[in-house]
Amino acid sequence: MLSLDQVDSFYGRSHILHGLNLQVPTGQITAIVGRNGTGKTTLLKTIMGLTDRMAGHIRLDGHDLSAEPTFRRARAGIAYVPQGRQIIPDFSIRENILMGGFATTGRGRARGGIPPLVPKLFPYLMQNLDRPGGVLSGGQQQQLAIARALSAEPSVLLLDEPTEGIQPNIVEEIQNIVVRLNTEEGLTIILVEQNVAFARAAGHHFAMLEKGRAVAAGPIGQLTDDLIHRHIAV
Repeated sequence: MLSLDQVDSFYGRSHILHGLNLQVPTGQITAIVGRNGTGKTTLLKTIMGLTDRMAGHIRLDGHDLSAEPTFRRARAGIAYVPQGRQIIPDFSIRENILMGGFATTGRGRARGGIPPLVPKLFPYLMQNLDRPGGVLSGGQQQQLAIARALSAEPSVLLLDEPTEGIQPNIVEEIQNIVVRLNTEEGLTIILVEQNVAFARAAGHHFAMLEKGRAVAAGPIGQLTDDLIHRHIAV
């Protein structure tokens, strides 16, 4: 289990997360929802050790990662797919994928190659390994960013807005990939998602953030229309 206990997080003097408590059950999908600017992305960056400073405790399977640098959190089994994908456009698909392995080994998977999970989920990428990442569509780039994270062979996957800027007909494909990663591969997933329908369809649990605090949490069935209207709908 991944747990956050009384976590505060900061960018410079800006205090973004306030005493946040979160329990992420192993092998399930936890959806993080809320309006823009409520701290959802900061939550993922805090888990990865990418904010300026934090207080409180982050534990993975009982091991306290709170003082660990980002690379040690990656080696502990946490991988991060950032908002906007952030692939390297001039690198080939192959090179982008293999970069993910550097997070855990310091050398990448140059000898071992691409892990078997990637061709299983992303046949198009495997058929076009020498194409530059920058020529791919938004949905294909999102798949590439997920494949890059999977190259680290994580046990916990952090996904930040995986459907942002993607055509509606591709959203279902991304959703299917996320669900398969959980149901077939047993990955624990934290899913930050503005698309509430996606969060409801994929998630087992949810936490709703407002002004850096969790204002509601529980099984996904408790993510009611009333909660959405009160805390998300404008």
